[in-house]
Amino acid sequence: MKYSIIIPVYNRPDEVDELLNSLLIQQFTDFEIVIVEDGSSIDCESIIGKYDKKLDIKYYKKKNSGPGQSRNYGAERSSGEYLIILDSDCVIPDGFLKAIDNELLNEPSDAFGGPDKAHESFTPIQKAINYSMTSFFTTGGIRGGKKKLDKFYPRSFNMGIRKVVYDALNGFSNMRFGEDIDFSIRIFQSGYACRLFPDAWVYHKRRTDLRKFFKQVFNSGIARINLYKKYPSSLKWVHLLPGVFTLGILFLIICSFICIYSLLPILLFAFIIFIDSSIKNRSLRIGLLSIATSFVQLIGYGSGFWIAWWKRCVMNETEFGAFKKSFYK
Repeated sequence: MKYSIIIPVYNRPDEVDELLNSLLIQQFTDFEIVIVEDGSSIDCESIIGKYDKKLDIKYYKKKNSGPGQSRNYGAERSSGEYLIILDSDCVIPDGFLKAIDNELLNEPSDAFGGPDKAHESFTPIQKAINYSMTSFFTTGGIRGGKKKLDKFYPRSFNMGIRKVVYDALNGFSNMRFGEDIDFSIRIFQSGYACRLFPDAWVYHKRRTDLRKFFKQVFNSGIARINLYKKYPSSLKWVHLLPGVFTLGILFLIICSFICIYSLLPILLFAFIIFIDSSIKNRSLRIGLLSIATSFVQLIGYGSGFWIAWWKRCVMNETEFGAFKKSFYK
């Protein structure tokens, strides 16, 4: 067995159905699927039954412990030479595994990852969220784009690693958020080869509304400080940009009470986002929605970043003590 696809899932049977359906049509077929139900109250056992004779599936149920530990649970029960980590809200194009196999045949790598795209069937808000998470103007292109302000770190929605390397690093840590970046940092620190496979992309649904999206990026901002506390050198200037943006927006809004023209930089940024997203998505509506999602992405991340900085770096609270309500339910 060459590849084991590890999928943790929590109350997402419909997503698992779509993901498994997309794995049915892979051009490369030497793989197994390991699904780990992480304490779900709505499990996907009936969904698994639709595919267990069509795909090589292992299905496990366990108590809730978070996605990182669920991936470890699945990895321990896998048999592939390489592990491919996917989120349950992904849909896989038919050439995904073939692209990975071609890359590894051309140039072996200990770890790898791929970018994500928005499927044509995604809702306008999902496409706008995808834009704000992948655009150079919002994330610096560090989530798998070709233009980027920092080196590529594989993310858990689309990450691959040689099984012996996974075992040597003891898998994912017990962090409840940011555990994929923690893992990527340890891959680099241990001297393993890791690179981007640009053609091994997935359709990633992400969140479906602005409230859920804000919570996601807010937690990402918190996770960045938690990672900084573990690995001080991991904090790069690009990671400060959403925090600076958030303070800048607040400053400009305050200044606008004195001079309304203080809002011009905000309007200019919104215009750039609108034009860029409208062109890339070929939709004025998605361009408009991208203004909202981009501000949510930057301000949500920036807010989480500064709150975590205050609690962890100024007040010296522990990760568990500062954020148990957010991460440890």
